[in-house]
Amino acid sequence: MSVVHRLTAGWLVDHLSFINQCGYEICDSFAYPGGVTLNTSVTTTGDGYATSDSAATSSLRDDPIPGSGDGIKTEGKPAKLRYVFREEFFDISKPHIAVAPEEQLWKGCPEVGLTEIKVNSDGEEHQEGTKSGIGDSVASARKKRKRKCVFNQGELDALEYHSKVRKLIWEGTLHLVQEGLRSGFLHRATAELSCRKNVIPGLAGCGLAELCEMAKQFPAVNESDHQAVHALDDETSIPEQDLLSCITENNSNCAKIVVLMGQKYLVPPKSSFLLSDISCLQPLLNYKKKYDVIVIDPPWENKSVKRSNRYSYLSSWQIKQIPVSALAAPNCLVVTWVTNRQKHIRFVKDELYPHWSVKTLAEWHWVKITRAGEFVLPLDSLHKKPYEVLVLGRVQGDIKEALRKSEDVFPIPDHKLIVSIPCSLHSHKPPLTAVLAEFIKPDVECLELFARNLQPGWTSWGNEVLKFQHVDYFTLLQNEN
Repeated sequence: MSVVHRLTAGWLVDHLSFINQCGYEICDSFAYPGGVTLNTSVTTTGDGYATSDSAATSSLRDDPIPGSGDGIKTEGKPAKLRYVFREEFFDISKPHIAVAPEEQLWKGCPEVGLTEIKVNSDGEEHQEGTKSGIGDSVASARKKRKRKCVFNQGELDALEYHSKVRKLIWEGTLHLVQEGLRSGFLHRATAELSCRKNVIPGLAGCGLAELCEMAKQFPAVNESDHQAVHALDDETSIPEQDLLSCITENNSNCAKIVVLMGQKYLVPPKSSFLLSDISCLQPLLNYKKKYDVIVIDPPWENKSVKRSNRYSYLSSWQIKQIPVSALAAPNCLVVTWVTNRQKHIRFVKDELYPHWSVKTLAEWHWVKITRAGEFVLPLDSLHKKPYEVLVLGRVQGDIKEALRKSEDVFPIPDHKLIVSIPCSLHSHKPPLTAVLAEFIKPDVECLELFARNLQPGWTSWGNEVLKFQHVDYFTLLQNEN
């Protein structure tokens, strides 16, 4: 189960376990000349999932394994192969920035008021009314950044917001961490005992976003002659134009491997996706599905993204153009990931959701911890916080339909925490499938926008929608039948 513990405050989630429960187990293959076997499907257990034991993963990782995507024949019978996500991507054993011992999560939550910043005649900042070192953090940040002016309005807004939510985050996380330590899922001694270096090798890739940009130069496709859906079969190679111009479905109880520009990607069972950018959403609209859950992770515009040039970003105006109203079923639950920038949170609640006829219901927080149960960053850090915001809302529409769809499900609570060890891969968000289950009916249609990975039972869209499905992110285990 991806949910390790569930308390009133929220959930302690095992992201790695969720990925490996998708059932990437190869059990049939097709022989090619020369005795080489190319595997194209991954069979799961009866319910479409296969569990994975992380200890077994660790013990087998040091053994020689074949190259990703290549099978081995043993006495005329194909070997049974299983893909598991590489555990080192979740080996967050120490905080990115350590906090003082007296500020450790399990020491208790000190009271902290909103930092009051005064500026003297020379433009230097002084702090008053602070506890737990937050004033020292401000002074340290000022010294490091050599500031010559007071905090701007955005930074003051962020401090005010943080002062309102920090106690909820501290106390709720503490309770979930205590449960994780008691059950053995978390290990407080990990930080001291772990000496394994978290080395992330360079991974192969074909430039998915660049491919989507190139696709605009492809010859125009005649809608009447072109299929709206491409169902994956036993062929692994898909023409780029087909992949970029229609929904790709895996309807089987097996996962598939697709080859795109010479790179191999794992597609989980019962999943579908569209690889395109925001200018090519028509195939998703042609899919004729209405979704009961829509999760959105927009590439928000900010200074860090601009400096790093890690990925392209969209303006607020561009995000408003996403046709959520055309994709949403009545009473659809809409969940949007938001940065801690107050400008973006206000935009979602005051402009974006009203534009989509979505009523804001709640703000939840994803809290990032280490395997020892510490915040990955100091909770009162002025630069980055160890949490991110989710804004939840429901599409407003037909009242009778809304009441029918809300039967036998719990109302969305005002606040919940999703606490997990984060993936070290940038923007690999934790799964929401299990935590949303009690608030939606079973077997509903789910859609993720701006996705970078796939999930069983979901439709996913984005210009990097296959990014974290690349076989280089997985370890291939071999178990002979």
